[in-house]
Amino acid sequence: MIRGVIIMNDQGKPRLIRFYEFQPVEKQQELVRSIYKILCSRAENVSNFVKVDSLFGPDVRLVYKTFATLYFVFIFDNSENELAMLDLMQVFVETLDKCFSNVCELDIVFNFNKVHTILDEIILGGQVLETSSSDVVMAVEDISKLEKNSNSIIPSIPGWQGR
Repeated sequence: MIRGVIIMNDQGKPRLIRFYEFQPVEKQQELVRSIYKILCSRAENVSNFVKVDSLFGPDVRLVYKTFATLYFVFIFDNSENELAMLDLMQVFVETLDKCFSNVCELDIVFNFNKVHTILDEIILGGQVLETSSSDVVMAVEDISKLEKNSNSIIPSIPGWQGR
């Protein structure tokens, strides 16, 4: 099972945090700081897979990859394959690139709803739903169209005061 997905910049500031098991906000912040310390202390020529038993308990690992100034981190248990998680991370980044045309940190900060929607189309409840970035992009576009249509319908309701 996937335990969490974190995107943070190269200064350790979280840009997206999604845990699939409840974690209090204080614990989430502590985990992000701990993960950032681990990632910063690693040499560039080592594996992108890290055992994090001390943070999450036995048999929990994380895989990370750096894209531009962002760390993408997937946290998962031993029921998931490390290489499959790396591939899933690539699908997530490719989908973000397609939706934002060369995604950057500001895209994630200012479009957090869309980023969460994209992630929800790929992973839900810690389980992988979709691995095709094209299918995810189509689903996100459909959701955006529905949101636009629902926003245009509300003002036309008689008696609508815009409250």
